[in-house]
Amino acid sequence: MDREKSIKDILSGLIFVVLGGAFGLAATGYEFGTALRMGPGYFPIVLAVVLVGLGGAILFKGLFASVEDRDLGIVSWRAVALVSGAVIFFGATVRGLGLAPALFVTAFVTSLASIENSVLRAGIIAAALTVFCVLIFSVGLGVAVPLVGPWLAG
Repeated sequence: MDREKSIKDILSGLIFVVLGGAFGLAATGYEFGTALRMGPGYFPIVLAVVLVGLGGAILFKGLFASVEDRDLGIVSWRAVALVSGAVIFFGATVRGLGLAPALFVTAFVTSLASIENSVLRAGIIAAALTVFCVLIFSVGLGVAVPLVGPWLAG
């Protein structure tokens, strides 16, 4: 009996495996440490292993599970561009703008990636996420990124 393979699961699994492998490979240059004394490479490598494991499981399911698969559907290139651009913006500006403004703009732009969000709703989502992340990272974890960076401070 010939089973149909799930193209969606196969592609998703491959994406997880490739991204996890790439990040894991990049993190091998950092000191690993131990579970009690974690080095800078510990968390990225553990996350990469988990990502590759999940990707492998999804890939396996796509290859061997009997699934009725529909077409992949339409790719929202607007969403891909907005989310990718927002992540690049955050990485490029977080030190200059500071955590709060960079987070707000990133969350606002990624919220606009969904056609179901209005500008007002995107602003509310961005404000809530910014407050939540500032409380977690700055207050709770004490991450050493200023809330407002030098580009806006003076």
